[in-house]
Amino acid sequence: MQEPDVRRAVAAAMAVAASVGLDARDAVVLQNSNKLTVRLTPCEVLARIAPPAYQVAQLEIEIAQRLAETASPVAALEPRAAPRPYTRDGFVITLWTYYASVTPEVAPADYAKALVQLHADMRRLKVTTPHFTDRITEAEQIVASRDQSPALADPDRAFLGGALRRLRQTITDHGAPEQLLHGEPHPGNLLSTRHGPLFIDLETCCRGSVEFDLAHAPEDIALHYPGVDQALLSNCRALVLAMLAAWRWDAADEFPDGPRWGRAFISTLRQGPPWPSLDAMTRRLAGS
Repeated sequence: MQEPDVRRAVAAAMAVAASVGLDARDAVVLQNSNKLTVRLTPCEVLARIAPPAYQVAQLEIEIAQRLAETASPVAALEPRAAPRPYTRDGFVITLWTYYASVTPEVAPADYAKALVQLHADMRRLKVTTPHFTDRITEAEQIVASRDQSPALADPDRAFLGGALRRLRQTITDHGAPEQLLHGEPHPGNLLSTRHGPLFIDLETCCRGSVEFDLAHAPEDIALHYPGVDQALLSNCRALVLAMLAAWRWDAADEFPDGPRWGRAFISTLRQGPPWPSLDAMTRRLAGS
């Protein structure tokens, strides 16, 4: 979000917290992209704030509530507020428990164990969610539309559109078992807490193979996850890079320095396999 929108979003979150009896006198922005994540103090609440076009808050809340009943490794909603989306000043706001981090990173074995448990719990849920191919379709629409991606060069547009089509076909033809997934279980969506590793940001939930989720995680995680189809995982890693490349060229995208990331994803795809994990690409780009 741009700075004027950030100020409005933070004010909206503080007003919502106050309206449900929470003492929110200050706010610290923890993450700012297309959505905003804010720590409210002294009530110690995590507020996630999004424009209506970028959120599926009701589905996220439903899944979080259902998973909480099974003691799944996910962050909890704020218990002092009603479990629902709140609308204020053009933003949709959800309130969550704030967890302090106890270590900078989660050990690979613990990361994989938490993801295995999350997937097992998700297999028992009966909820209607998008399919992972719906996200491919969104990426393809961005690439195909010069209005949506005006800065994307024609050679890159043709290459990226072709890569998305080929990867969709290859992965769907693989015929792997599918289930409910987190959708984006990368390190930024896993907290290291005194309660153990906890996943956040369930609004990306979709149906697909577990390899699609593993494609978002660091490479070492797959070494600790049982029964991984390595060929499918490799293609899912390429797919994730292709989708992210498309989203970074979206004119409406507010990811910081998005075009640089988009160019890097396309360059990596052009180099061919072995495909790096999203985590490896993120570390490389964040450090450059």
